[in-house]
Amino acid sequence: MKELTVLSGKGGTGKTSVTAALASMATHIVLCDNDVDAANLHLLAQPVILEEYPFLGGWQANIDEEFCAGCGLCMENCHFDAIHLTDDGKYTINPYQCEGCRLCERICPVTAITCFQSKNNQWFVSDSRFGKMIHARMGPGEENSGKLVTKIRKKAREVARAGHADWVINDGPPGVGCATISSLSGVDAVLLVTEPSKSGWHDAERLIQLAKKFELPVWAIINKHDINPDMSAQMELAFQAKGIPVIGRLPFDVDMVHSMVAGKTIVEFAPEGAISQQLMNVWRTLNSGRLDQNPV
Repeated sequence: MKELTVLSGKGGTGKTSVTAALASMATHIVLCDNDVDAANLHLLAQPVILEEYPFLGGWQANIDEEFCAGCGLCMENCHFDAIHLTDDGKYTINPYQCEGCRLCERICPVTAITCFQSKNNQWFVSDSRFGKMIHARMGPGEENSGKLVTKIRKKAREVARAGHADWVINDGPPGVGCATISSLSGVDAVLLVTEPSKSGWHDAERLIQLAKKFELPVWAIINKHDINPDMSAQMELAFQAKGIPVIGRLPFDVDMVHSMVAGKTIVEFAPEGAISQQLMNVWRTLNSGRLDQNPV
């Protein structure tokens, strides 16, 4: 069994569309949507939830007015200005400013403050039209996305082993934060989806540096490569200098938008199109047995 994480430096680069397209060509796979903060792979995979589990997020403080002595010690010591005195002389906690450090709970002399973990997050085991899918939903502003990614990836591997799957394909989160780091640990390779722009290359460089820390092979796809041929050529040379193969060059095509509107991957919607042909070649390359080569 191989595990692949598809990444991009930012949202909107085409990472999820590529992930879904690969899934539509594969057999015996498990999908895992690691973009738990803004999951959207389900829009194309159309999962049917089989199991649902809660995930405890960050800590949140609460003041019990009945026991509060009004000393103001909590407000004086809150480093995040999350505790406020209302016009009627009561202390309240703004949940959007509270960072869950639990200092106020520890210093309250009358134990009027208690902290609890948010339950506004769930993760799921589902049947999708591409096979088993593990995914999650976090509430707005929730914390611990890295821990949630670790949890669902562990479950995805368990499901894959139990079902003798050939692949676990992770749709990674954007950026290089905790969730992205969690999506890389223990995988076999990274598929980097980028676009021909200076910001696209900057984001790609950061991901390459991150993958290097894990000693992972990196493969690259340049999406919409024909909208800036000069930049695409520069990026290809830069990838080559870093020993990273560019295994896909996807042209700009409005069929990509039409396919999403139709709820299909581009390979299903326009199998004879240039994008689909490139993605088919990408999938053949990934299946060629050379996944563990070309480490950065």
